[in-house]
Amino acid sequence: MDASIPLLDPSARRELLVLARTTLKSYLSTGRVTEYHTSRSELRARCAVFVSLHRGEELRGCIGQVTPDRELYWTVQRCAISAATEDPRFAPVPEDELPHLTIEISVLTPFQRVREIERIEVGKHGLWIVSGGRRGLLLPQVATSYRWDRETFLAQTCRKAGLPEDAWRDPGTAIHTFEAQVFSEEALPGSADSQN
Repeated sequence: MDASIPLLDPSARRELLVLARTTLKSYLSTGRVTEYHTSRSELRARCAVFVSLHRGEELRGCIGQVTPDRELYWTVQRCAISAATEDPRFAPVPEDELPHLTIEISVLTPFQRVREIERIEVGKHGLWIVSGGRRGLLLPQVATSYRWDRETFLAQTCRKAGLPEDAWRDPGTAIHTFEAQVFSEEALPGSADSQN
């Protein structure tokens, strides 16, 4: 894992998951964002982040911030709200659905340009593909969950960008990898206490 982003211990991960849930509870009921302050330096680091909402095995919303220009805790709050209300693939999450959702957070390492696709490790790397004005990103856990091989992962990321599935073969297409610390309420005992 890239040393330029903080390694989050279980208590930091739990704090971010609780923050995401309390932020959503407040926003969906009042329209206001919970004010939050922390003295933990790792939660004030500037990182790219994605927040995913799941209902059972189904994705319910996923939005991220790829530019690490704000504090981690701030970005988690904004991405949680956006995942619930702005993902164009899904209807906005109503307040009464929130207890049925599980929150997952992915904290991304900086992007690394790759020119040899053999360097891409499915299960370890996520992909960020850019061509012209189009760009698409898929998190590492997506390829794992669908059991994709490397070329399928590349093709699906191109598709996410609105490009032909073989666009990754074009020398003008920029392929980037990244890693992610991925954690969810399901995986951390006690983190989803506020669901009940």
